[in-house]
Amino acid sequence: MSFARAAVSLGSDTVHLRLPAIEPGVKAFVWALLLSLYVWGFLLAVGVDKGTSTVLGFISFGAIFLCVRVFGESEEP
Repeated sequence: MSFARAAVSLGSDTVHLRLPAIEPGVKAFVWALLLSLYVWGFLLAVGVDKGTSTVLGFISFGAIFLCVRVFGESEEP
């Protein structure tokens, strides 16, 4: 008994699955949040004071957000 079947064409085009459209600001926020948490955790791990690492984490959040928001869009074909 063979379980292989021949492909049956229904006459429709192939389906291209894509991710849902996400606003560039949301993408920039998520990137900035995750990377600034990484920076904050790294600073705490190497022994920087909690207040200093928090301030540097907020500054890195703002800088990453702006960089991703301005330079992060790619043109899709």
